[in-house]
Amino acid sequence: MHFFITGAAGFIGSNLSLALLQLGHQVTGIDNLNDFYDVNLKKKNLTDLQKKFIDFYKVDLCEKSELEQLPVHNIDFVIHLAAQPGLDPHTSFNSYLQNNTIATHNLLEYCENFHAKHLKLFINISTSSVYGLTAQGDEQQVPQPVSYYGVTKLAAEQLALSYFRNEILPVCSLRLFSVYGPRERNDKMFPKLIAAALLQTSFHLYSGSLEHIRSFTYVEDIVEGIKKLIENYENCYGEIINLGSNETYTVKECIRLVENLTHSSIHLKQLPARNGDQKSTKAQIEKAGRLIGFKPTTTLQSGVKQQIQFFKEIFRFANF
Repeated sequence: MHFFITGAAGFIGSNLSLALLQLGHQVTGIDNLNDFYDVNLKKKNLTDLQKKFIDFYKVDLCEKSELEQLPVHNIDFVIHLAAQPGLDPHTSFNSYLQNNTIATHNLLEYCENFHAKHLKLFINISTSSVYGLTAQGDEQQVPQPVSYYGVTKLAAEQLALSYFRNEILPVCSLRLFSVYGPRERNDKMFPKLIAAALLQTSFHLYSGSLEHIRSFTYVEDIVEGIKKLIENYENCYGEIINLGSNETYTVKECIRLVENLTHSSIHLKQLPARNGDQKSTKAQIEKAGRLIGFKPTTTLQSGVKQQIQFFKEIFRFANF
């Protein structure tokens, strides 16, 4: 099968692309390779993908003309991962709007104009951030996003689903919960905790966040979930589906776990609380189990161990 993956050089995109390539599928990947975070990590991901013969194009989804000029045919599945992520106070609302909502609209129009007849499913990747300060209900929980990221991702999700409701494209949307693991960008919690432990630097802790609760979900479980969805895609037309771990941990517990696994202590530096931070998430995944047979299997300890090992290999910490 032929997969078209946006954000292919990013965290989840690179892990998913590698898994599909290893299964013998054809993967066309696009990414704008911007410098929102360390572009060297994206370049490393891309090098690994090119060794497995990905068809890669540097494309900015905000530019329609770049999409329309792609020499790509007979796509079976689109998996739309590209986004402006996070809660960066220095990132403007317009940047979130352009990269999350307008870019999604451009991609949907491209699929309508060039791939509608052959496409089996357009898989929009959304986020638990659309639910708001707490995300503990099932997919029927009313979305109440509190960040630019959550607001623009919800708009993108509804845009995508409108193409299904209007019988233009087959679409579903996955809401992912706190994904972590190898290739994760370096401004996320676990990479920063691991760096603080191994390099003995400070970990910047936002006020009040020690007791925040998350459904931390290992990236390979997310990849397996997407593979399960592909196998059962006909069950998913028009659906919104939560994907995440049903086990939860506080930030405080995660700090202690990294300290124990690295045999180090982590120095915490307090920062003011930031707007838009979710207080509590717990993935309700009964629907994912019913429709696609999704069942995450990686414990937090096992996943963080693998992420620490990846960190050491990347930075060649042979003595740790």
